Amino acid sequence: MKTSELKKMIAGGGLDEKFAALRELDVHDAAVGVQRERWYKAVEAFEENYGVDRDVALFSVPGRSEIMGNHTDHQHGCVIAASITLDCIAVASKRDDAVIRIKSAGFPEDVVDTKKYRSPDESRFFKSDAIIAGVADGFRANGFAVGGYDAYTTSDVLGGSGLSSSAAFEDMVGNILSHFYNDGKVTATEISTISQYAENVFFGKPCGLMDQMACAWGGLITIDFMDPSRPKAEGLDFSLTKHGYSLCITATGGNHADLNEDYASVPAEMKAVAAELGQPVLRPVELPEIIGSARVLREKCGDRAWLRAYHEIREDERVEKTVACLKNDDLDGFLHYILASGNSSYKYLQNVYTTKNVSEQGLSVALAVSESYLEDKRGAWRVHGGGFAGTIQAFVPNEYVEDYRRLLDSVFGDGACMVLRIRELGAVRVF
Repeated sequence: MKTSELKKMIAGGGLDEKFAALRELDVHDAAVGVQRERWYKAVEAFEENYGVDRDVALFSVPGRSEIMGNHTDHQHGCVIAASITLDCIAVASKRDDAVIRIKSAGFPEDVVDTKKYRSPDESRFFKSDAIIAGVADGFRANGFAVGGYDAYTTSDVLGGSGLSSSAAFEDMVGNILSHFYNDGKVTATEISTISQYAENVFFGKPCGLMDQMACAWGGLITIDFMDPSRPKAEGLDFSLTKHGYSLCITATGGNHADLNEDYASVPAEMKAVAAELGQPVLRPVELPEIIGSARVLREKCGDRAWLRAYHEIREDERVEKTVACLKNDDLDGFLHYILASGNSSYKYLQNVYTTKNVSEQGLSVALAVSESYLEDKRGAWRVHGGGFAGTIQAFVPNEYVEDYRRLLDSVFGDGACMVLRIRELGAVRVF
């Protein structure tokens, strides 16, 4: 549809039902009007950058929240994750050549000739055009068609929030290629693995696959990374909304500088323990093995490494038990294991604060404040994502959400606590 016609449709409410579905809202909710304005402005921004009255399509990819499986994916373990009601949106139009041009709000335009940029270039590491080139190369290597397009994107998945803004963008590049040149038949898993390939090989950043999978799939999913080249994902039919709960993510404002060593130490120490037991990663290791070898492992790898290995093995067990709770619609069991997972991350994984700056423990403060308010209200709370700084996660009964939000905002600043829902739609073409 031409941009001029599309703007009239959006302004007239013609896409309100779709916008409501993306946000898990009733179509009459006032927040749908906010989304209507957001998409209208995105079409206008496309016109400003790429011309008026182009034929365009609309796309959306959500952010994600890790529900359980803290630091297990890199050990080929199991996770539970969910798409959320924050998203990266795009207005895009096909081109006649192989050039992909993407203008993201607040960033310079990326221009990639996918016929020429077909191999990793270290000088482009950690630059967004490398992601685009890597996704295009991954599509081609997997037998999918590649072509050019112009796109304007904007996102309310905040960078540095632990909600995977980068994975949402990566999946968006593939989402558009799937619909424009492959009849929308590239699966969520295929888009995810190609996105991971782009980030690992072209962008130069080692990462697991959970973020891309959770963004692309939609809803609650569990993923088994026993074979990381062929991860097994399963959707989970469980609704927090039906149970009267919201997902709250609070940004504590911690300093992420110089945390690379903290993040890298987790898989390195886990793999060191696995290596002593004759394995490349911890997934094949059973709990009795590390208990029985504790003395030797402590001497060779250190106590923290042993504790982190203990966490990983028990966390895989918790994921299995939590999946069973979700399949049986057992809310109390789900909340119990969320608390147990958070407790393990705090005590054994030890990723709630960095030992380089022990005076700064924003995550610990957020967890303590959450505990004080939610412990008698059937709530649950835990560190969110990689840890050391960043965000915590809480599952809050709706009748207490506003009081909880105000409390966390009073500690960490206005807007620190984001009240979200789990979104059933993953990477999609909206119109």
